[in-house]
Amino acid sequence: MAVPSVSAEPPAADVSAATVPPQSRSPLDVRARITELRLSAFAGHRRAGFPLGSVTLFAGRSGAGKTTALAAYEALARLGGGASLYEAFPDPVACVPQRARPDADGRRGFRIGCTADGAEGPVRLDIAVQAEPDCRIVGERLTAGGVVLLETALRDPGRRTVQAAWHTAGSAPVTRAPLPDDRLGTALLPLRVAGKTDGQRQVLAAAEQMVVALRSVFPCDPRPECMRTPVPTGSGRLLPGCDNLADVLWRTRAECARRHGLLVEALHAGSAGPVTDLVAEPLPDGTVRALLDRGEGPRTELARLGDGELRYLALTLVLLTGPGVLALDAPGEVPDALRTLTVLADGFDRGLDPCQRRELLRTAARMGERGHIRCVGAVSDASWAAGVGGVSVVHLDT
Repeated sequence: MAVPSVSAEPPAADVSAATVPPQSRSPLDVRARITELRLSAFAGHRRAGFPLGSVTLFAGRSGAGKTTALAAYEALARLGGGASLYEAFPDPVACVPQRARPDADGRRGFRIGCTADGAEGPVRLDIAVQAEPDCRIVGERLTAGGVVLLETALRDPGRRTVQAAWHTAGSAPVTRAPLPDDRLGTALLPLRVAGKTDGQRQVLAAAEQMVVALRSVFPCDPRPECMRTPVPTGSGRLLPGCDNLADVLWRTRAECARRHGLLVEALHAGSAGPVTDLVAEPLPDGTVRALLDRGEGPRTELARLGDGELRYLALTLVLLTGPGVLALDAPGEVPDALRTLTVLADGFDRGLDPCQRRELLRTAARMGERGHIRCVGAVSDASWAAGVGGVSVVHLDT
């Protein structure tokens, strides 16, 4: 079969160059976060391992695989949140390496994985997915401290299940049971493991760390064309396209004056003209619109701003807020102090002028220093990011 079994050994990276500044790791940092993305065999990537810091930029020409890497990260996040394979990979065949040959039964697939760091130390997750003829997980491995905590394998292709074995360290060394072949087994473990033995508690702790890290992800690609018109008032939670930005501003301006002040300062630094405030104004028809206060004269509607200004505004707002404001299914049962929100920003610098992109990167770096917000972005060229502390750049070549 063209989908080999997953391996707990780290793959050799085939990226042409990776510039990652040394970072001091505090032993007191117990917040769950993804620190490595592995694309062992995924689309155009093979044997690739990408370290992820507090702010990581994937840089390369069109077709180098920047968007593919972020899409793989987002898919893992969806699986960690309980989504099915088809929800995570709407077109699984497109994820198969182009030169992957089918086996005698016509099966092809791909392999991806990640590492989550936190209170349990580094926890590795690797999965092998069969994309043809049917989409299914044919192998999954969860490891920590050199111990395989969960391992699944497809034993009977005629059944829609995989055989799973997880660490017990009790009267029996492992527990075996079937799991669905279209869901991430790691995300199901908290519902299957009793936690009666030290081994079971180790499995639960590692699985929960991985799931918490994956669920705390917000993919964001602002759409300026949808941000210029008034929007209905709603939940006040920002959508990935930032279409409802005015509604969110209506909420956040009143709830957190300090962060709103930081947002205004960032807009002033990245705008051509002065910005003294950013307000949301309700309209008689039940909608709300956002306006810039320039200090003198009439306020400026967002409809008058360029695409770059709107993307800069939206991404800055995302970086300065948190899970309670962003539309994501965050693990509410876990305190904020034990998790880190990761923002995925494809086209991080799209439409931005040199001043805006530098200011946006500085904002991301400042938030990354606090440990609560991480950012993974894609840019065509990262030479302008040189000298910004806390920023890692992964260079990709076609």
